[in-house]
Amino acid sequence: MDINRDMTIGELLRVLPEAGPILMEEGMHCIGCPASQGESIAEAAMVHGMDIDSLMKKLESI
Repeated sequence: MDINRDMTIGELLRVLPEAGPILMEEGMHCIGCPASQGESIAEAAMVHGMDIDSLMKKLESI
């Protein structure tokens, strides 16, 4: 499955549950919160001060 920065965290975890540990390792500890269901990967990265390109490379390597 192709993942992209516009997917919500919820969508990502539904299609690729193994992304959870990567998000947690990167400091995104709120992956289970209600906001994650409507927040895109890019929005979450911005809120958490993450480099979206680096995060996407890690997610795409799964």
